[in-house]
Amino acid sequence: MTDRQAPESFAVVVDRAEHLGDVLSFSVTMPNASPLPEWEAGAHVDLLLGDGLTRQYSLCGNPADRSCYRLAVLREPQSRGGSQAVHDIVRPGASLTIGAPRNLFPLVQDGNHAVLVGGGIGVTPLIAMAYELYDRGQSFTLHYVARNPVFASFLTTLPFADSVVVHDRSSSDAPRFSPGAALGDVADKSQTHVYTCGPVGLMDAVFTAGQALGYPDTHLHREAFSAQPVTGGEGFAVLAAKSGIRVDVGPGETIVAALGRAGVKVSVSCEQGICGSCVVSILEGEPDHRDEYLTEDERIDQIALCCSRARSALLVVDI
Repeated sequence: MTDRQAPESFAVVVDRAEHLGDVLSFSVTMPNASPLPEWEAGAHVDLLLGDGLTRQYSLCGNPADRSCYRLAVLREPQSRGGSQAVHDIVRPGASLTIGAPRNLFPLVQDGNHAVLVGGGIGVTPLIAMAYELYDRGQSFTLHYVARNPVFASFLTTLPFADSVVVHDRSSSDAPRFSPGAALGDVADKSQTHVYTCGPVGLMDAVFTAGQALGYPDTHLHREAFSAQPVTGGEGFAVLAAKSGIRVDVGPGETIVAALGRAGVKVSVSCEQGICGSCVVSILEGEPDHRDEYLTEDERIDQIALCCSRARSALLVVDI
């Protein structure tokens, strides 16, 4: 396993919980009221929800406040069970187990302005970024494309409310959000970084607008909720070197599922290519990376088995 494997978990207690429309906003503290581990804007934590169910949620409070972690979870009827479990379990006084914060979507230190664009529950890591930028005294604008007016009104109560622009999309006749207008109203694009999180269509539109307006590619940043689809392409074989078991992986099948059929268990958590719990070393073969976790250097000899595939006919992995 990579040395970036999921960190040790610890117990916390739910301090406050509030329903903002279909979003559950809540905070957790240490049982003994000691400071929580340090974290930076853009970070997320694992929530261990029981029965092997683990999901990742962004921290949306102030990174400077270590007395609590704040999270907001949308109830999603089409989810894989995580959001419903959170809404069922989280109550003031309830005990939870979480992992230490990890950051795959950090703020960069250069530049003198930032444009934050969030859609739906994807605004959560951007709220933490806004707190950090506000504390730094750095200029920014947070654009929130909202379908939940209750949660949108919550943003107007925060210390940086003057830097928040809400684009109300709660009705079908509401005007569409224009990424070009949001990103175009910037004097010096070479000194501005853009961060976006939300539906794929929104993030793609922000990137397209940024590139058309002349933003450097290195100044466009996105938070991914999941990996690329695992379907498509040719089938291939995987050899689990430690057990000597070889399996065929179909065009629409994950490596994890194929190995599971043969009795080879792989540690998985998010199953979306963003947490790193299923990362193993590659011993032979050419991978087809579809995760959002590994760096380019790590992709040379590692692979996320929950979502990635192979370009070669055989992939040998160290499991």
